[in-house]
Amino acid sequence: MANTNREKLFTEFPPVSTEQWEAVITTDLKGADYDRKLVWKTAEGFNVRPYYRAENLDGLKFLGSEAGVFPYVRGTRAHNRWLIHQTVIVKDVKEANAVALKILMAGVNSLEFKITSETFTAEELDTLLNEISIKDIELTFSGEKMAHVAELVLAKIEKEKLPADEIHLNFCIDPLVKNLTKKGAFCSPNGQTCFEKLAELIRKAKPYKHVRMVTVSGHIFSNSGSTIVEELAFALAAGHDYLVRLMDMGFSVDEAAKTIRFSLAITSNYFMEMAKLRAGRMLWANIVKAYNPEKNCACKMFTHAVTSSWNQTAYDPYVNMLRGTTEAMSATIAGIHSLEVTPFNAAFEDPNDFSMRIARNVELLLKHEAHFDQVVDPAGGSYYIENLTQSIATEAWKLFREIEEKGGYTAAYESGFIVERVKASAAAKDKSIATRRLILLGANQYPNFTEVASKDLTEKAVTRTESEGNTLTPYRGAMAFEEMRLHVDRSGKEPKAFMLTCGSLAMARARSQFSCNFFACAGIKVIDNTFFKSVEEGVKAALESKAEIVVVCASDDDYAEVAPKVKELLGGKAILVVAGAPACTPELEAQGIKNFINVKSNVLETLKFYLKEMGI
Repeated sequence: MANTNREKLFTEFPPVSTEQWEAVITTDLKGADYDRKLVWKTAEGFNVRPYYRAENLDGLKFLGSEAGVFPYVRGTRAHNRWLIHQTVIVKDVKEANAVALKILMAGVNSLEFKITSETFTAEELDTLLNEISIKDIELTFSGEKMAHVAELVLAKIEKEKLPADEIHLNFCIDPLVKNLTKKGAFCSPNGQTCFEKLAELIRKAKPYKHVRMVTVSGHIFSNSGSTIVEELAFALAAGHDYLVRLMDMGFSVDEAAKTIRFSLAITSNYFMEMAKLRAGRMLWANIVKAYNPEKNCACKMFTHAVTSSWNQTAYDPYVNMLRGTTEAMSATIAGIHSLEVTPFNAAFEDPNDFSMRIARNVELLLKHEAHFDQVVDPAGGSYYIENLTQSIATEAWKLFREIEEKGGYTAAYESGFIVERVKASAAAKDKSIATRRLILLGANQYPNFTEVASKDLTEKAVTRTESEGNTLTPYRGAMAFEEMRLHVDRSGKEPKAFMLTCGSLAMARARSQFSCNFFACAGIKVIDNTFFKSVEEGVKAALESKAEIVVVCASDDDYAEVAPKVKELLGGKAILVVAGAPACTPELEAQGIKNFINVKSNVLETLKFYLKEMGI
């Protein structure tokens, strides 16, 4: 009976072919261009279809593999229990120790100490780790003089005779990415001194199975404006360079691979980031496999993820909590070893108890309430995500091969190739932000109208530091808007934009809302109005408000008559702006009306122009 019912159910829903879907779509488009309307042309170098079906999985060779099985697309383990990672900035060792103990009791099981001193001592290390059970957590060290710090830590665990199999340590030693991108060149020819010291440390750490000396800082590319494909390809190329250099220094491929850890940024590109992590595992597995390791476990990509700092905002900073949450979801669904959610206030101040707790709680909620750790690769089998995985893998592999043809990561970097690629991508993103094709809530769209910068928000926090020479400097995409808005907030003036709504009510309100968001992005106080029955009434109210800018908000059909009348009644006492791009624009311009704002405007440059006109 059950089988009969099932058969009846399926006969009620006959299969629909792709041709039938396409025919309906073509009809609905009413002659519009299919590719322009529905196909997403990504910055990563491939196009994304409006929908995917089972037939789009044909030819994907990696399908059918399981989690924990080569090539590890679905994960390097048969479970999804990631570590909750949090960083403590070490300025005072006693204070840092107190913070560390507190967060360890609050759910953190992967602790990072960022050392700020260049003269860190063994005594300070003892104080820093006081009452912390090293064998019960994962410890990571980053910051200054990492080789020296690694020496101290290895000496401490050896002195205390801690069980070798229970020690989990990571050191952020990264001469290829972190050091090279900051300085543009090695401190010694070809980095020989750095790698000799690195090899010495790896040999010292040999008794400990879970110590990783190298961290490939792939997040630097993402936070400097790279695309997802570029971040992945450059990180893989740097990892491969480490692999080859260490093998040349006498290490087996197994030994070299097991000392490499990848740190990747997770942006708000929700599904693409899932696909990136899945593609990354597959590509790294094949890279290592090419050197014939003794065991496949050497092919596993050891991945730490950190939510993006590039898209954080200093204005309306609580929106960063939303960004961090969706980014954490991308990472945990895709599968990682550990994850750090960047505190929402990290863009403009050192994280505090509250911001660190909120960041921590994102992961705790995903584990204990959403149970993300109970499901392995839930994205597996999705027509869309499997195709994204393939597309990202294909493009990243092309770029990886291009780097190898240039002589490997070091040669490609020193030639300027990598910096040029990242800067070009960053420039494209900057333009998209300026024109609002890329939205950063609270910065270039839907700002908090009533927010004024606090005294604690410094110019340094919102001013981009331009990289010099062959270097990369991470920045935030919102900085250009924030710098402009902070300048207004600190100008001692309160510029105002008055919305003169008239004509067609529906269009007047729509354009008023658009214009309010437009001008508020610069910290200009917006005076919105429901509707004026006449132009005279609107102009009278505008003049009484003493607003420096008056924005006419009406329908395209109304502007030919309304805009010139507003101009006449204003008598040059305010800057007149027309909201929209009406067909009568040439006629209006001929009458001296020069200012228009619409969806195609470069918002950043337009706002700077109006601020200059107002003497700010």
